[in-house]
Amino acid sequence: MPNPVLVLASNSPRRRELLALTGWTFEVRPAEVDESPRPGEPPADYVLRLAESKARACKAKDGSAPLILAADTIVTLDGRLLGKPATPAEAAGMLRQLRGRSHQVCSGLALLRPSDGILRTDLCVTDVPMRAYTDREIEAYVASDDPLDKAGAYAIQHTGFHPVERFSGCFASVMGLPLCHLQRSLQKFALQADLPARCQAHLEYACPVSAAILGGQAVH
Repeated sequence: MPNPVLVLASNSPRRRELLALTGWTFEVRPAEVDESPRPGEPPADYVLRLAESKARACKAKDGSAPLILAADTIVTLDGRLLGKPATPAEAAGMLRQLRGRSHQVCSGLALLRPSDGILRTDLCVTDVPMRAYTDREIEAYVASDDPLDKAGAYAIQHTGFHPVERFSGCFASVMGLPLCHLQRSLQKFALQADLPARCQAHLEYACPVSAAILGGQAVH
């Protein structure tokens, strides 16, 4: 097997799927860290702290990695963090809270090069409008077990439930890995991949914010 270009410090199948769009060889080495939020910690600070912590935890286990990529994603509603639900009942409760309203998804990423300790972080904050799905739809979706490993208890890409409507932000970020932010961060390590085009083709989504993100803007 060719030497990996980087190591992904996450076991998320969504992040593996999106990172595979680079066409690069990469290894998956999940990093376990304490994900408890600190009192009064803003969502953006929370996801950036966890992304960096995961990258450093991965380095501590094996400092031979050429480049480590770590990420974290959280859903926020009315200033509250909605992580992964622990039970089906908690998943249903989250989905009822989100129904018919807009919330924000914060995705932070960290790139760490163990050879010289250089760390780059980036943040994507995305507004997500949810449709007014019914209680019966919630019950059916929760019964599928799909919500249980996802922040906010939903997958934006789920074709059966399709919880989001009138979306106009970074689709990949809500899935867990903002690829345009990754692209602009990778450039600092002299790595190139045509991620914006591949992302849009893969997700079948004409992204209206890609150019702005690549230009360095903070968009929602």
